[in-house]
Amino acid sequence: MSILTYIAGWPLVAALLLVFVPRNYRVIIRAIAVLATFISAVLAVKMFCQFNSALPDADGYRFVQQIPWVESLGISYHVGVDGLNVGLILMGAIVAFAATLCSWEIQKREKEFYILLLVMSGGILGAFASLDLFFFYFLHELALVPTFIMIGVWGRGERKNYATFQITLYLSLGALIALIGIIALYLQSGANTFDIPKLIEYAKANPLATNAQHFIFPLLLFGFGILVSLWPFHSWAPLGYGVAPSPTAMVHAGVLKKFGLYGLIRIALPLLPAAAQSWTQIIAWLAVGNILYVGWVAMRQKDLNLLIGNSSVAHMGFIFLGIASLNLIGISGAVFIMIAHGFLAALTFALNGYIYQKAGTLEISELGGLCRKLPFIGTALLMAGMAGCGLPGFANFVGEVTVFFGAWSQPALHLVVVFAVWGALVIGGVYMTRAIRNVLHGPLPEKFAALQDANTWRKIPYALLLASLLVFGIWPRLLTEKINPDAGKIVAQLELAKPAVASVAQTKNFEVRN
Repeated sequence: MSILTYIAGWPLVAALLLVFVPRNYRVIIRAIAVLATFISAVLAVKMFCQFNSALPDADGYRFVQQIPWVESLGISYHVGVDGLNVGLILMGAIVAFAATLCSWEIQKREKEFYILLLVMSGGILGAFASLDLFFFYFLHELALVPTFIMIGVWGRGERKNYATFQITLYLSLGALIALIGIIALYLQSGANTFDIPKLIEYAKANPLATNAQHFIFPLLLFGFGILVSLWPFHSWAPLGYGVAPSPTAMVHAGVLKKFGLYGLIRIALPLLPAAAQSWTQIIAWLAVGNILYVGWVAMRQKDLNLLIGNSSVAHMGFIFLGIASLNLIGISGAVFIMIAHGFLAALTFALNGYIYQKAGTLEISELGGLCRKLPFIGTALLMAGMAGCGLPGFANFVGEVTVFFGAWSQPALHLVVVFAVWGALVIGGVYMTRAIRNVLHGPLPEKFAALQDANTWRKIPYALLLASLLVFGIWPRLLTEKINPDAGKIVAQLELAKPAVASVAQTKNFEVRN
């Protein structure tokens, strides 16, 4: 059995086990959840360290396991990793463990909360590991449904019900559009299989018709894009994260949100290369919308969670910009940012959760001077802010710089890159610096005089996430050496489509002239 099955399976098995544990056994419930996610995280670290893209098991993947299921439709349980998802699985497992440790803030219906959190964690880890389109989508939906319930039941604030309605509406719509695109891809491919490696190999020899590609690609782009909060379909995300319990925001913003981006890179680019070429400009300018517009909205926020939520949405723009570059540097940078942002989003929402639990508010105007009473939490929040601004030493810096270089190598994207860099340096720097100054510095309100810093055990999740950002920021080759070979394969597939795209353009020009 593949180690990937154990990584995704342990949280799901633990969730099933908790069903039979009496709800008054609170310590046992928490211990089972923590142990399951810890084992999953340890196995993910082991898998990451053992991964070597130069020694694939089958079809360029490692740790492969395949069990036929519905053979008539070409559906099978098929898992494996390459450079594109090995880092995502590692990040997802670590964030899931950290989120479980941060679930101490949940005081009611703990049993149900941990079950949902474990299902959410196991589902998305399985989706990242899946090499079958059916299970890829099914496991994501398995992880997505608990989000609605957790926000609706354990959410905070007066806008909880509205946020639950909005996030349910948007994400259900995005999932539906993506499903239509996946079904259309299956039907139009002619391969009679949901197996992703087989679909890619079949598409190399039998490319989809250009008209079919131009029909399917926007379905996947906007379906996955809604799930990722692509501008202008982003409004659900900041509001949802603003009211969500911290562990839910950590897993969703940090891990689950990367599903759509991963789907575009894994599925849409290699299978629909001609359409991807023609949509480059649109994707790039939508990315600018994320960076500039949502960044500007973040500057106007008075609630720390809403500010971080908008910042998280703004960072999606950098990833889309990397995808739009359609070259090795840009796509590698996009995958790198996905991993780095996962750690960063989880860290910031975890820290916000601690502050809210202790201070009773996240209104920036009501906070101040917290660094005096919460030196560890304050220092961690300061470093998270530095990472969010893309300062050197953190993983985010490596990813963003790589994306900028990748996009700049495309002459048509020069103006887009200028806007993106300006947004990152100016807008991102302004709202993050202002938040850090107002929350951590200045006079300490009298009502916070009795605040206590995190004890040793509660420091673990914050230290783990911060260490991950620093490790990959200082030694980026730990990721890039794994990502680049497989990102290069996608770029090669895109290059094969260029003659076809050029031929279509020449035909249109000829028709216009005549």
